[in-house]
Amino acid sequence: MTTLSERISQSAFDGSRLRVVLLLDLEDGAQQQFLEAYEQLRNQVASVPGHITDQLCQSIENPSQWLITSEWESAPPFLAWVNSEEHVKMVQPLHSCVRNTRSLRFSVLRETSNVAARTPEPLKGRFQATPRVGDGVVRHALTFTVKPGSEPMVADILSGYTSPAARVDATTRLRRTSLFMYGNRVVRAIEVQGDLVAALRHVSQQPEVRAVEEAINPYLEQDRDLNDPNSARVFFTRAALPAVHHVAAGQDPGSSETTRHALYYPAKPGRGLTLAKMLAHQDEEAADDPACPVHSSTIFQRDDIVVRLIDLRAPLDRDPLVSLGVRGDRKLAVLRRLLDGDVAGGLTTERELAHFLARADMDLITDRRAPDA
Repeated sequence: MTTLSERISQSAFDGSRLRVVLLLDLEDGAQQQFLEAYEQLRNQVASVPGHITDQLCQSIENPSQWLITSEWESAPPFLAWVNSEEHVKMVQPLHSCVRNTRSLRFSVLRETSNVAARTPEPLKGRFQATPRVGDGVVRHALTFTVKPGSEPMVADILSGYTSPAARVDATTRLRRTSLFMYGNRVVRAIEVQGDLVAALRHVSQQPEVRAVEEAINPYLEQDRDLNDPNSARVFFTRAALPAVHHVAAGQDPGSSETTRHALYYPAKPGRGLTLAKMLAHQDEEAADDPACPVHSSTIFQRDDIVVRLIDLRAPLDRDPLVSLGVRGDRKLAVLRRLLDGDVAGGLTTERELAHFLARADMDLITDRRAPDA
């Protein structure tokens, strides 16, 4: 899939090579322990499909600062690995050594090498063709499940908190937080102008937010202790729902002119990535149609969980095929093959299509936007 349109500010599906940079700040005196843990992991990482190479570096100025860089054939195999339960378990031995981490991901656009030292075998993957023109907004989501039967209490807790201050620092501010539920699954989508990590840290430290997180703890299916850094890290690693594609038809018209929906697409086992790619391609085509009511679309995907967040300029049910992102010949048939059979149903009549759209439309719990966002 080629994603060169200027309307696409983010995509994991253009096939370009990926460079991942992991910055680490180690605990005092933990350098040797960290190195030994890394040595045990490096062979496991090298066998992950799509992995090309990685380097472990230590600062020449501060021995507590380390850097791991890795290169991947493309973004999807890295995202599949970093969001897997295998990865969560694999990096567990490193947590006791590390005070703070930050992960950055980049598509490779150009490369310069010494001709004489060039390797005879070209690296797999291709370069990103053109730079993307973004809007300065970073999009991320978290998802987790609560105990069946607790949904009304959780919805009430999550809708009733006081919003934290939007401004984080001179360069970072919260723009929008949208929270939805699908049965007992919670999805919280976040939009940040600037540094996502700084914004998430800022939010987690606000008393009103911590009170909400503590209040929902008894209802979570996965136990966590936010006062234990390791427990919190594991929970939020498992809850991460990355944005893999974003496309907009133009400038944000404002929330008064659009309605936000989150559509949940439970994929068949092993088909989540394929489903996300198909929806991304459909939204890319739709963005070039001035008559299309979908102003913007962000696709979040992890394993077989696919969520499509859309801002619509028309009622959701006016054109179900457009709202679902399957307008065009045989696109609905493709969607039917990729969805879990218990959810998709027949999808052969207008009534079945309307029923599926209504089920896919997640319940909006709260949608909060900064006043000048």
